[in-house]
Amino acid sequence: MTESQTDPDLLYVGTYTEGTKSEGVYLVRMDRRSGELRRIGAVNAGANPSFLALHPNRRVLYAVNELDKGVVSACAIQKGIDALTRLNEQPSEGGAPCYVSVDKSGRALLVANYTGGNVALLPIAANGSLAPAHMVQHTGKGPNAKRQEAPHAHCIIPDPSNRFALAADLGADRVFVYGLDIDGKALRPVGEAVMRPGAGSRHIVFHPTLPLVFVANELDSTVATLRFDSTRGALSPLDTRSTLPVGWTGTNYPADIHVASNGRTLYVSNRGHNSIAVFSVAREGALALEEVMSTEGDWPRNFSFDPSGRWLLVANQRSDSVIVFERDPDSGGLTLTKQRIEVPSPVCLRFA
Repeated sequence: MTESQTDPDLLYVGTYTEGTKSEGVYLVRMDRRSGELRRIGAVNAGANPSFLALHPNRRVLYAVNELDKGVVSACAIQKGIDALTRLNEQPSEGGAPCYVSVDKSGRALLVANYTGGNVALLPIAANGSLAPAHMVQHTGKGPNAKRQEAPHAHCIIPDPSNRFALAADLGADRVFVYGLDIDGKALRPVGEAVMRPGAGSRHIVFHPTLPLVFVANELDSTVATLRFDSTRGALSPLDTRSTLPVGWTGTNYPADIHVASNGRTLYVSNRGHNSIAVFSVAREGALALEEVMSTEGDWPRNFSFDPSGRWLLVANQRSDSVIVFERDPDSGGLTLTKQRIEVPSPVCLRFA
C-alpha cells in the first residue's frame, strides 16, 4: 500500500451540545485497513454544531449552530495538528438550521432552516469566511397537524451541474427547485415537486449517473424516486418504496440517504427501527429492498462512506456511538464489525 492508503483518515463528527456531555465537533481517526476508530479531540464550534459540510478545497469546515436564532460557523482546518480555527459566523436567517452544503465552485454555502421554514445562500469569501445570507421563505403545510403545521425546510443541495439547488421541505411535502445564481448571490425559484401527502420529505441524494433523485421521507418511512430534468430543473415523481421490513409496524422516522459511487446501492437510515435499509438500484433506477441491518444503537442519524468506499459509518445519536459496517463493493451488502467509538450525541459524519 502507498502512504496515503495507510495513513488514518480524519473524520469530523457534528453533535448536539445542549443538554449533553458533548464538547462540540469531535475529531476521529479511522484506519481504513481495519475500520478501527480513535477519538483524538474535540473543538468548540459553537452550540449544537449538528450538521457539517466541507469546502471543496478541504481547508474549511462549516457547521450549522442549531439554535432558535440560527447561525452558521466557518472554521479553518489546521492541517497536521488536527485542529480548527473559527473564521466567522453568520445568521442563517431562520430558526433551527439543520442542513448545510457547499456548491461545487466553493463560492456559496446553502443552509436549510427547519423552524424558519426557509433556505438561504451565504456567499463564501476567498479565505472561506461567510458573508450575509440571501433567504427564500417556503410556504405550504401537510396533513400531519403536529409536524406539518407550517413549512420545515430540512435539506438543500446543489445538483451535479451546479446550476440548480434542490430543497426538501418536511412540513410542506415539497421538493423545491432553485436556480443557483452564484454571481448574483441568490437562489431563484424555478419550480417544485409535490410529494405524497404526509410523506415529510427530509433528505435528498442524486444518482451518480442516471437523471434521478432519491428522497428520504421522514413521516411515512419511504424513499421516493424522481426524474430530474437538468436542462429545465424539473422534477417528476416516479416511484415510492418502504424503508421497513414487511410487517413491521412500530414508530419510525427515516433520516439520512446516500448512494454508492457505482450507483448500484442506495442506503437509508431508520430511526425507531434503528437500522440501515439497503436497496439495490437496477440499471434503469428501480429500487428493491434487499436487507435491513440493525445499527446496534439508538436513533441512527447521518451516516457516511469512508473515502475508500469499503466502510459505512453510522452516528447513533441517542446511544452516543459511531459504529462501522464493512461494505461489499459488488453487492453493496453490509456486515457489522466490532469497530465502534463513543461520541456524545453524534449527528453528522464528514471525512476530511
